[in-house]
Amino acid sequence: MKSKLLPKFNKYGVTVLVVAAAMSVFYWGVTPVEAANARTNTTAAVTKQTLQESSSGLPNFERIAAQQGPAVVNISVSGTEKTGYSGGMPQMDPNDPFYQFFHQFQAQVPHNRVPTHGLGSGFIVSPDGLILTNAHVVAGADEVIVKLTDKREFKAKVIGIDKLSDVAVLKINAKNLPTVRIGDSKTVRVGQWVVAIGSPFGFENSVTAGIVSGESRSLPDENYTPFLQTDVPINPGNSGGPLFDLNGEVIGINSQIYTESGGYQGLSFSIPINVAMKVEKQLVDHGRVNRGRLGVMIQDVNQELARSFGLDKPTGALVSAVDKKSPAEKAGIEPGDVILKFNGKQVNSSNDLPSIVADVAPGTIAQVEVWRDGKAKNLSVDVGAMKIASADEQSAGGDKGGLGLDVRPLTANERQQVDVGEGLLVENVDNGPAANAGIQSGDVILSVNGVKVGSASKLRALVAKHKKDIALLVLRGNTKMFVPIQLG
Repeated sequence: MKSKLLPKFNKYGVTVLVVAAAMSVFYWGVTPVEAANARTNTTAAVTKQTLQESSSGLPNFERIAAQQGPAVVNISVSGTEKTGYSGGMPQMDPNDPFYQFFHQFQAQVPHNRVPTHGLGSGFIVSPDGLILTNAHVVAGADEVIVKLTDKREFKAKVIGIDKLSDVAVLKINAKNLPTVRIGDSKTVRVGQWVVAIGSPFGFENSVTAGIVSGESRSLPDENYTPFLQTDVPINPGNSGGPLFDLNGEVIGINSQIYTESGGYQGLSFSIPINVAMKVEKQLVDHGRVNRGRLGVMIQDVNQELARSFGLDKPTGALVSAVDKKSPAEKAGIEPGDVILKFNGKQVNSSNDLPSIVADVAPGTIAQVEVWRDGKAKNLSVDVGAMKIASADEQSAGGDKGGLGLDVRPLTANERQQVDVGEGLLVENVDNGPAANAGIQSGDVILSVNGVKVGSASKLRALVAKHKKDIALLVLRGNTKMFVPIQLG
């Protein structure tokens, strides 16, 4: 009995000691040479049995680390951020006679650029140097350096970035590189072992392990990716690294954690590799990702709503509003409809619908099953195309705005934290009037010349009305300030 149990204790360093003690008893009374030979043969047999059991049952993380580690890379990014007068403007109306005085005073303050740096991970998917990582790792970087496990370093070109899925594709000039094996995230099951390899806090090729905690998770403001939830320890620098199954195949890209403390708390989320590879193909082929669009606002169906609609159970996505001239309106979808299926796929909750629709190619005629007036109804919809320059994704600068900012609307949680009704979070500051005025990443734009803003399109429209000067009301930390910007 003991001989069958011994191998299971090997990882705790107990097997050898127990075996040695057992052999000294068993071979009591024989010559030292015979006993030594017998111990060597028996120990080898036990070691072989241990390896067999490990390969057939217990997790074998060593094999994954050794075989797949060389294809995991360290990514370092660098850039510059313009800084200026941080004391801010007094809170005053742009028409105040002292406003111009403060405007001129701030214009005289020199603006300097300070270096910024960041770290992340990635993995090689083709021998000629194609690499996958997270969009947030390389977004806004002036220079991206990829470091291999053999210590070689390459300057990488960013082939494409997709913020909605948080996937980016890089290319380095190299050949015959080691690559990962791509798996199938559809086969992932809750409870299975998974392994992450990355560079947390810059510690290259660090290996952590855990299990899959959940599937198809929808996070706040992340509606287009059905995340895999794990309890694998993920820390800063792990972003963009691969998540492996026990076959050594990539099933996800480690993307983010859910935390109240700012550090790992047992909730890690990864982008399913099937989603990432679809994005990778479109970025490589077209430089952008085309997604389907329906044009509805939706909400979850709870028990009370299910009873009122005559549904057997809470399911589907309840349509609360339909955009004018949208594919949904043209198909006859109405507010109050509950979408149960889209293009043959079950819609169990409102979180399911955005990713299902986005995955359908624009121009496809899709079948939609809705629940209306106590019965199911089938409709046909000509799926539209999601606008590439959406308010949430694209810059508020450019030809129309001219500010040189990447902004997005505040989430409900962020609005509650900063105690404002609406506003735009500045995610990135490029060269332009806003940078010259000292606008920084992390600022929240509340209004333009006294008019509140809650979308990038509205910001562009307000800025376009003025040719020379505007005043932005900005929240920085706990301080509100007016920042004058010269557009000319």
